Amino acid sequence: MKAFVFPGQGSQFSGMCRDLYDAYPEAREMCQAANRLLGFSLTDIMFEGTDEDLRQTKVTQPAIFLHSVVAQRLMTIQTPDMVAGHSLGEFSALVACGAVRFEDALLLVSARAQAMQASCEQNPGSMAAVLGLEDEKVEELCAGLVTPANYNCPGQIVISGAVEAIDEACKLLKESGARRALKLPVGGAFHSPLMQPAAEELKAAILKTDFKKPFCPIYQNVTAKAEVNPENIRENLLLQLTNPVRWTQSVQQMITDGATEFYEFGPGDVLKGLIRKINPTIQVG
Repeated sequence: MKAFVFPGQGSQFSGMCRDLYDAYPEAREMCQAANRLLGFSLTDIMFEGTDEDLRQTKVTQPAIFLHSVVAQRLMTIQTPDMVAGHSLGEFSALVACGAVRFEDALLLVSARAQAMQASCEQNPGSMAAVLGLEDEKVEELCAGLVTPANYNCPGQIVISGAVEAIDEACKLLKESGARRALKLPVGGAFHSPLMQPAAEELKAAILKTDFKKPFCPIYQNVTAKAEVNPENIRENLLLQLTNPVRWTQSVQQMITDGATEFYEFGPGDVLKGLIRKINPTIQVG
């Protein structure tokens, strides 16, 4: 069974999607539609913007979403048997399985980016990647201090919380045997309770969006389980910003449910590497 997966924030680069735009009329149509919907030329920034330009949340998230959806729309020979996305990538996955229209998902991504940016300014936070400790050990050491944000693969977890709390947690984790506890260049505590203002701001947009029954299951970040019920999908999306991305668990469950091949669509190939660490024997394309 084929699983399609989609990356999140951090995979952007200057020139992203340009090759697809130049080669395929459908790609140009989708990109131009995105520019019109957003009210600015996203593609100009994607193709020619500086790294600093692309790090703007209002640009980064729609850019990665657009690249991912265009790549999947153009390159797919067969339809997926299941889909999943890492954080932001979940919105690309929703389009790929037919649960949400491309245009509606783009507007949701734009609203999400703006809500997250505002929340960062209101509640500054930080995140750190922790390598070399079991997930359970990190959870135990960080309880009451910071929260797990991303379960990326065995031995790699990202924590999220207030700036001072992240500093304290990094010190504690290193003293407890972590190979690395490295702060990430972000201005917010994503996938933690500090994102509640953003979640509240995004709620209205999610509630008014039309969700349809997908033609294949989507494995969502919040539950790491197969979902096909549109209202459950909506509810899980409402919880996404304040809860951890259970990527390790999602991939493991997809394999348990029959996934034999994983295909990543989007800029970069970060998820391929994570999937190989989760299960070294699985086919990754």
